[in-house]
Amino acid sequence: MGKEKEMSFLDHLEVLRWHLVRSVSAIIIFAVLAFINKDFIFDKVLFASLSPDFPTYVFFCNLSDLLGAGDLLCFGKQNWNLHSFTMAGQFSTHIMTSLFAGFVIAFPYVFWEIWRFIKPALYSDETKVTRGVVFFTSILFSVGVLFGYYMVAPLSVNFLGSYQISGQVSNTIGISSYVSTITTISFANGLIFELPMLVYFLTKIGLLTPEFMKKYRKHSIVLTLILSSIITPPDVTSQILVSLPLIILYEFSIKISKRVLKNQNK
Repeated sequence: MGKEKEMSFLDHLEVLRWHLVRSVSAIIIFAVLAFINKDFIFDKVLFASLSPDFPTYVFFCNLSDLLGAGDLLCFGKQNWNLHSFTMAGQFSTHIMTSLFAGFVIAFPYVFWEIWRFIKPALYSDETKVTRGVVFFTSILFSVGVLFGYYMVAPLSVNFLGSYQISGQVSNTIGISSYVSTITTISFANGLIFELPMLVYFLTKIGLLTPEFMKKYRKHSIVLTLILSSIITPPDVTSQILVSLPLIILYEFSIKISKRVLKNQNK
């Protein structure tokens, strides 16, 4: 094993406690920084998709023009305003958003602390094949969050904000609902993009094979569509934007599983 000295259960708990203490401390530090810089967090990040100049809207509008579709893909003009319906609404949103930002920013360090706790339990040959796990896990999570923020969230905001069941009903959006939509979609995509790493480890421990993934490829597509419908609003465009990366990640994960087995056979 990684450690020469055998540790008792209480010793392991003590080690885990300090890993958790350092992780939580990192989250709180970044959360405080996010709380202090609320103008940047809200005006430049969370509320950026309310502006028609948001990069996603500009991209789709330029794409529409390039395809000769006129203004078909041009959107981003919001016909509604954000409101706070309770006395503590803005303050509580500020607190929760700061904690979320602290966790997202501190994610690489938090995962590193968790990995430091797990790593000593691995054999030396297992440790060699897991080199770079913190780096690749952090990269995939960051790419997923950015994808959710720039691609899925803006389309979701536009769909939900403009959807009406009757012209007699106007949309009055609560700030907590809006922030929750942006953060939930971004975070969910961050987790979804960890699929290759999950497949890598499941293959390493013998619970998954590329043949199994190929056999149930059609089933995975159905599950992908169901999952995308859960984390996105009932908007076909948003569901497609989530489904396509998942399908691509699934195919990429099959190649990863093949590579892992090939290296093991060598």
